[in-house]
Amino acid sequence: MDYDWSAADLAFRDEVRGFLDAKLTPELRRAGRLATSVYPDHEASMEWQRILHERGWAAPHWPVEHGGCGWSLTQHYIFSRESTLAGAPTLSPMGIRMVAPAIIAFGTPEQKAFYLPRILTGEIFFCQGYSEPEAGSDLASLSMAAVDDGDEFVCTGSKIWTTHATEANWIFCLVRTSRTGKKQQGITFLLIDMATPGIEIRPLVMTSGEQVQNQVFFDNVRVPKSNVLGRVDDGWTVAKYLLVHERGGAAAPMLQVMGQELAEAAARQPGQDGNPLIDDPSFAMRLADARIRTDVLEVLEYRTISAMAQGKDPGPASSMLKILATELSQQLTELALDAAGPIGRVYQPHATAPGGPIAEFAPPAGDYHSGADWQAVAPLRYFNDRAGSIYAGSNEIQRNILAKAALGL
Repeated sequence: MDYDWSAADLAFRDEVRGFLDAKLTPELRRAGRLATSVYPDHEASMEWQRILHERGWAAPHWPVEHGGCGWSLTQHYIFSRESTLAGAPTLSPMGIRMVAPAIIAFGTPEQKAFYLPRILTGEIFFCQGYSEPEAGSDLASLSMAAVDDGDEFVCTGSKIWTTHATEANWIFCLVRTSRTGKKQQGITFLLIDMATPGIEIRPLVMTSGEQVQNQVFFDNVRVPKSNVLGRVDDGWTVAKYLLVHERGGAAAPMLQVMGQELAEAAARQPGQDGNPLIDDPSFAMRLADARIRTDVLEVLEYRTISAMAQGKDPGPASSMLKILATELSQQLTELALDAAGPIGRVYQPHATAPGGPIAEFAPPAGDYHSGADWQAVAPLRYFNDRAGSIYAGSNEIQRNILAKAALGL
């Protein structure tokens, strides 16, 4: 990444800052700064998407003809970093960042015309139906059946760890349409309206106490064949394409801001000896290691994004980036929990902006909480971030992919 920005880049940075200053309300900034995971408060996220869409910035990475911005890599970096610094809530990745690129690549003209504009406006909000109770990182073992019945598929089975299923009105699913050949064959990528009869959602309580994940049950759910994305029995091709976008992206700007804010907090927070925590050699070394590795991640991310922008296949790079980004995030949230001290051991979700309802919790009178807001957020982020090395294909699976694709083992 070239930090010697041009006059045009600096002008764009000032334009982004002016936009954020004008449009980010205190409520939206709070939702962004106090988010407990990669999934912020749903209402705040959708309001911010509406504001971005009005400006034409909701999906800057999409092709321009579908609503993208045609930005340079530097502009993408500037927008991401400035948004994080300003405390903007993130947008749900399921629609804009994940299924939309797959629709652009594999969809029919009718599918593109129907879904893409509605994803941008938020009229359609997708969740993801990949994992099953017996098929997680080994996704090709999925068994949810889709039986051919004329112009429809009849779907029966369940999906698990479905984020924001209670908020979504559509779900993209991998379903089993054939059981012959290799397990990767016979899988179809299907777009399903969540209002279809036969769908039941059961919330799951996370270790943070939030109800963000769900299990979704399908009982003879009838789906038109026109909702197939790509070809019947070839959904694995679509899924692999989508996973590049799920595992890829630019995580470095967010992680760099996390490291910077943690360093500033540690300069104010007393350590065990009463001196600023940042002066503790062990803590300072761990933080410096994370921040240096984050800078390295940035270079690797933008090499990959540059290759993709030229139409090149990133290959196993997305697996490498997924490993590095999630493990660095875990390292930083662990450091934040250490920095929070004893107050970080207190359960205070009412002082945060969780991504879903909090199960069986009644806030104290007057919404009192101990310590600073970031100390209340630290334990919830720590718990939620443990999932980072599991979702989107566990990091063990990603290392196997690298061993085969990059090392030939």
